[in-house]
Amino acid sequence: MTTITNPAAGCPPLAGVGVHDKLPRTMLEYPAIDPVAVSIGPLDIRWYGLMYIVGILLGWWLLRQRAARHGFSHEQLADLVFFVVLGVIIGGRLGSILFYNLPYYLDNPLAVFKIWQGGMAFHGGLLGVLAAVWWFARSQGRRFFEITDYVAPVVPLGLFFGRIGNFINGELWGKPTTAPWAMIFPDPAAGNVPRHPSQLYEAALEGLLLFVILWLYSSKPRPMMAVSGLFLIGYGVFRFLVEFVRVPDVQLGYLAFGWLTMGQVLCVPMILFGLLLLYLAYRKPAVETAR
Repeated sequence: MTTITNPAAGCPPLAGVGVHDKLPRTMLEYPAIDPVAVSIGPLDIRWYGLMYIVGILLGWWLLRQRAARHGFSHEQLADLVFFVVLGVIIGGRLGSILFYNLPYYLDNPLAVFKIWQGGMAFHGGLLGVLAAVWWFARSQGRRFFEITDYVAPVVPLGLFFGRIGNFINGELWGKPTTAPWAMIFPDPAAGNVPRHPSQLYEAALEGLLLFVILWLYSSKPRPMMAVSGLFLIGYGVFRFLVEFVRVPDVQLGYLAFGWLTMGQVLCVPMILFGLLLLYLAYRKPAVETAR
């Protein structure tokens, strides 16, 4: 816990913020973890990448616990996980490029391949995973939503670890705040002012809370599409809310009304489609109930 004796000291003015005269007298210390976990010669292994690996392995382990119930052998599950991971990486990277920073990558095409530096978008990763699942379902003669209902409950764990990686990188921070849990992030662009640790909000909501909801909900047989629909609604609502305290991407800013962000725009169709899936799931006959 840090005590601020002169809350205005060292805080450059931020247009439209107006919190510099009422900053918190106490706040949490930002841990300032080195983004590089270990260096092996010229190779830097970053926490951001390790977080993805931990999330994937933990999700894989949990899926194994329910593999027999869903009719998957361990070999089939390994193939599914491989294609899902491929979808996350390719889709997440393309989503970040196309949705958030296309001009930069057009000017710096080689930066496309520097995934270890960050730059992954959830909505792009979601589209990549859906494409991978569609291909896998077709190759295995399975129904698409049978697989998405199986995979959806563990996805929030990957989101949790991904947001922890963002926090360690000191990126995607929130707006200035007087809350006692505010933190000053090391990025000079953060203006040396206490801010919402919005990465931790997302880790808690889109990650842990959504995982608990989906894992418990899917522990009993549910109509096909219901688990997938609940995931889309849960993520969309939580992300939409956190965007109100998260600073928008500087290259995009607010898209409309002085508050609407790209993240919120992309969440709206997720929520609507999730509601549609729930509606269709519960109006279908009981014989369509997923295992």
